[in-house]
Amino acid sequence: MDIRQLVVSISETVLKIVVAVFVIMFVYDASVKAYDYGYRVFAETPVTLGDGRTISIYVKEEDSVKDIGKSLEEKGLIRDANLFVVQELVSEYHGKINPGIYDLNTSMSAEEMLSIMAAGAEDTDTGADEETNEGVYGDGDSDGDIDTDVSGEDSADIDTEDAGGNGYTEAENGN
Repeated sequence: MDIRQLVVSISETVLKIVVAVFVIMFVYDASVKAYDYGYRVFAETPVTLGDGRTISIYVKEEDSVKDIGKSLEEKGLIRDANLFVVQELVSEYHGKINPGIYDLNTSMSAEEMLSIMAAGAEDTDTGADEETNEGVYGDGDSDGDIDTDVSGEDSADIDTEDAGGNGYTEAENGN
């Protein structure tokens, strides 16, 4: 074996070791990031601890979970819109977010925000905390009416009992 073959052999071995080290570093880094992301799906802390800030958000009928997540991230309610999408996907509120205007707080977890936005999907609860009236905008009374005018005037109450209890307003019934 001459010196030239020895140098080539050593060079190939060094190159293989360098490639193996980079592959191991990449796999390690990807594993740590995947674990961190997976952990955050179930244990993400609120943006602020303590009282936080209350921010109103409007969810439209056509908004996807990704759109809602982006809106929450832009308003500072969550840190990562993509993480919110995964959290919604694995939560008990998957596919149950209702359109409306919600008062959410930076001290709420994503799970708490999802529970407020999904309230009423299985029952007639507006999602508002009856004692603090935190949650969905409404007229504040307990008769089940939803005030669509957030200025405080009761100009557009919807009362299912007034329309025969079938869920339609008088205008839809032709009354």
